[in-house]
Amino acid sequence: MSQRRSIARRLFIGLSIVGFIGTTLLLVFIINEHQQSFTALGDPAAARHAFRELFEHVILPILVLIIPMGMASLIVIRKALAPLGEAVAQLQVAERHQRGVLIDHAAFPTEAVPFAQAVNRLLGQLDQAARDHEAFAADVAHELRTPLAVLALELDGLDHPDAPRLRAEVIAMRRLIDQLMLLARVEAQSVAQSIRDSVRLEDVSADIVSLMAPGAIAADKSLSLTRVGDVAPIMGQRETVAAALRNLVENALRVTPPGGAVTVIAGPGPRLRVKDGGAGLTPERLAELVQRHRRADHASSEGAGLGLAIVARIMAAHGGTLSSVADAQELVLDFAPPR
Repeated sequence: MSQRRSIARRLFIGLSIVGFIGTTLLLVFIINEHQQSFTALGDPAAARHAFRELFEHVILPILVLIIPMGMASLIVIRKALAPLGEAVAQLQVAERHQRGVLIDHAAFPTEAVPFAQAVNRLLGQLDQAARDHEAFAADVAHELRTPLAVLALELDGLDHPDAPRLRAEVIAMRRLIDQLMLLARVEAQSVAQSIRDSVRLEDVSADIVSLMAPGAIAADKSLSLTRVGDVAPIMGQRETVAAALRNLVENALRVTPPGGAVTVIAGPGPRLRVKDGGAGLTPERLAELVQRHRRADHASSEGAGLGLAIVARIMAAHGGTLSSVADAQELVLDFAPPR
């Protein structure tokens, strides 16, 4: 691969070559014009005359013309390329999953506009492909919910030894469909970055604990909420934040044995933790489970699955992270503080 060189450096090299060629030609012209030769320069008067002519017709023009011209050219090039630097800064500050980002080439040099337009077309095509993918997933999930609901009702009235097992499978499938719909909704909301409100994490935690506590009690498990320090609010979508916490609580209840306890810990700061009675997830195992295309059977044995991938995606959309503390049997949601 050839070494990259900046336009300014190429300009400097080009001007140096032009200056060298010009100096050589002027020197030849002066020697020829005044019929000077290298052997005649032994005469002091002739040497002084030759050097004076060289200074007046070669060195002085270079100092007066070439150097200011080079400096002016560098200034012009830097001003012309400044919009490109601003475009780079615009792309760098864009959020990782933000879409609809286009290069503003209104102030670009004419030569750079076709390149910027080509990049914008590519970005638009990528955005549209992602939207089509999300819309397809949402449509498929929506179409599958109705027949699954009908099938669950049919199994309720079926007097067969396998009916409970089949109904449990249908419920699991409905939950998977709901997760797919949630994932599509999260992807769509990450596009609309403006749809954000102030979310109080302690309120979300209280709502989820109140909603899921009866089911936990029925399974001979306890579910409680603890607050540690000041819980900072965040900017985001309350529905998806609640969905992320609910996924973690459901997984925690699934891996906690009867008689065990699950605790939701709010704070300190913009942080939520879910402590369960299971074996805990190592950071390496969590990193495997949050991969979108990971096989579900590996995850289901540990009570995770697509839910953790969705939680990680929700956290990324909010500028936060999902992590684990295996020794403490905790999964941690760290949100970005409000700006």
